[in-house]
Amino acid sequence: MPESHSDLLGVLCARLGAKNVIVEPTEMEGYLVEERKLYRGTALAVVRPGSTDEVAFVVRECAAANVAVVPQGGNTGLVGGGIPHRGIVLSLARLDRIREVNAFNATITVEAGCILKTVQDAAREVDCIFPLSLASEGSCRIGGNISTNAGGVNVLRYGNTRDLVLGLEVVLADGRIWNGLKGLRKDNTGYDLKNLFIGSEGTLGIITAAVLKLFPQPKTQVVAFVGCASPHAALEVFETLRQTMGDELTAFEFMPRFALEIVLKHAPGAVRPLSGDHAAYALIEFSSPELDLREQVEKALGVAFESGAIEDATIAASEAQNAALWHLRESLSDVQGLEGGSIKHDVSVPVSDVADFIVIASKACEEALPGVRVCAFGHFGDGNIHFNLTQPVDMEKSLFLAQWERFNRIVHDIVHGMNGSISAEHGVGLIKRDELARYKDPVALDLMKTLKRALDPQNILNPGKVVALEGDLPPALPVARKT
Repeated sequence: MPESHSDLLGVLCARLGAKNVIVEPTEMEGYLVEERKLYRGTALAVVRPGSTDEVAFVVRECAAANVAVVPQGGNTGLVGGGIPHRGIVLSLARLDRIREVNAFNATITVEAGCILKTVQDAAREVDCIFPLSLASEGSCRIGGNISTNAGGVNVLRYGNTRDLVLGLEVVLADGRIWNGLKGLRKDNTGYDLKNLFIGSEGTLGIITAAVLKLFPQPKTQVVAFVGCASPHAALEVFETLRQTMGDELTAFEFMPRFALEIVLKHAPGAVRPLSGDHAAYALIEFSSPELDLREQVEKALGVAFESGAIEDATIAASEAQNAALWHLRESLSDVQGLEGGSIKHDVSVPVSDVADFIVIASKACEEALPGVRVCAFGHFGDGNIHFNLTQPVDMEKSLFLAQWERFNRIVHDIVHGMNGSISAEHGVGLIKRDELARYKDPVALDLMKTLKRALDPQNILNPGKVVALEGDLPPALPVARKT
């Protein structure tokens, strides 16, 4: 280790305490490998500051030593965005306080290390909701949600994370602290700085706290599960419900037959929701401040039945049945790996094109590799499809995963042709950085690089992620593709 790095670690230990500067390889391991185990990084140390001032101190000292800083929350990301290459991993886990809950202003001010479920629970205590909801909400942290502009199942009604943030506190690349923690719905005093940092994946600044929007707690929730003949029929159901139910339509989650089959096969406690088999399914949630909602839902679903868009349906009759239906959707991400290798795409197209995309992209992939099993599921209401490919039953996993780039080209070209996005809610990180250079408007890419150079002239904040600057290392070789 260079002497300057030893000096840096000594300075950090003196300020944070030795227990919060981790250098032991076995203790660092969990910070160096991401959720899917596709990437493995290296780091000088993992540091765990306990306050915004300590975060600023770490960044200033790293800037002086010209050492990279990679911020990390719950390390639940899916694109390699929190994986370091040397430098310092800055864990925000100790910044986990809820600073204020203001039910009258409908805001909650939290530190970046707060686990998402903790934020949800705090809102519930004042009869409100914080509507961001993800499968990883028990372990992901709000700073990571903001820095990736996370989506989830409630975007249809409440918007992405960006739409839920009113103000931020951010440590800049030179160690200064920008205090933008205002709970204002209107603030027209120049550039909207917070939106520079939301979705920037820690490349422009380190989010340490946020003011978030709260919403009234729904008095009634109704969950339904429907079977349809095709993605196009499911899209027709969505449009019918959007027209008849308006904002009371909270979530509309699409699943193909293959997805339901593997959930029923592998997920503990999963129960078949409908008696027959259908080519496509949708889990639908409605919520309202009114107590009487079920009758409206039954009437709206009846319209879709009469048109032939729905082949069969069930409506949950209790909270337990609500949970059982949601269990089918929430288990899907976990069980895919039990069927073998999975090549994943997080894409979006205009809502009007989502069924066409599924049909066209599925056919293209099946023609490219006979036997590949398409698992295209996700958020029909906002056009976000997780277009995942499961390996053929008789194919070697490593040989299948070696075709990731080939399928990127097939799927992403179709998405691009539909004026869509190759990253809908997971971010860019490492895994899509070079794909972004292929598909992003060149002027937009140039503006992104200009912002990066202006806000981080030393390129020390999460370098090599999102956009590549001169001198950046290429993406690390994914661990899974080495075998």
